[in-house]
Amino acid sequence: MAVYTHLGADQFAALITEYDVGELVSVKGIAEGVSNSNWLVETTGSDGALDSAGNPQTRFILTMYERRIDLDDLPFFLGLLDHLSAKDGPVPRTIHDRTGNASRTLDGKAIALIEFLPGVSIENPTEAQAKAVGAALAGIHLASADFADTRKNDLRPVDWQKLFDQCGDHLAEIDPALPGIISQHMPRLLSEWPEDLPHSTIHADLFPDNVLMLGNEVTGLIDFYFACTDITAYDLAVTHAAWCFGDLGTVFRPEIGAAMMAGYESVRPLSDAELSALPLLAQGAAMRFAATRAFDWINTPDDALVKRKDPMDFMKRLEFYAEHGHTAFRRRAI
Repeated sequence: MAVYTHLGADQFAALITEYDVGELVSVKGIAEGVSNSNWLVETTGSDGALDSAGNPQTRFILTMYERRIDLDDLPFFLGLLDHLSAKDGPVPRTIHDRTGNASRTLDGKAIALIEFLPGVSIENPTEAQAKAVGAALAGIHLASADFADTRKNDLRPVDWQKLFDQCGDHLAEIDPALPGIISQHMPRLLSEWPEDLPHSTIHADLFPDNVLMLGNEVTGLIDFYFACTDITAYDLAVTHAAWCFGDLGTVFRPEIGAAMMAGYESVRPLSDAELSALPLLAQGAAMRFAATRAFDWINTPDDALVKRKDPMDFMKRLEFYAEHGHTAFRRRAI
């Protein structure tokens, strides 16, 4: 999440009247993330938008789609949220406008209003929390099995290479070691990527800031704007790489990795082929986020309300998985 576009109070107020959510009370920009503009919106509430307890919903997230999202994909993203929330998954439902549309346009850009969910993002998870996240991830893999729509993943190995190519000589400006790590590992990922594993709808970006928790309970999985149809175990690898390291990717936390694996397999057991492929999939996950972080580092406007993220954090994780991946995903009792 981030804020690239700045809207006036009158624009926000007029927009909210298009939804049956009451009158606008306040709007606050959200700085985290790199792809879209996001605001926390508070309204007076109405019977048109009710929370899980049946009370008027008064808090929402407003998203304006800025970059790296094909607007033709919006029906997939928003439809997936409605599908999973209808199955009582811990995901926010979309708030449809008064004419029934899940998205609208403002100043030529698509926008959507979604439910605000309670909870906080966890920076240093406990084993119990990691286990709950693993179970929640497996739950959305199963719940989406009858979701009719599909979407090709536009951030696969060949796409990572294209992003690095677009960065060119600027990669070394980020870190002198970055080009060498890419050239060492990228050819192997391209040639050995395991296409024959089970596929499903995946989140593809389940970082700690995309999970809301209260205690050890997952209350929200959010930001599905990279969701797609791809290798199911790759989604677990992405989440493992995002959650199981401390100190900017330099320290692996084996107890967190083991808990996440146990939680996931308590809902959806992995096949032997999936388990064997996880070290390579995790290296790919690390490369994918290094690629998008490098591209964003170079291309993010200086005046954008957004925090740049260092791609080297994930290159360190890639090197760990390349050397120790066979132990990082070993099954352990939790």
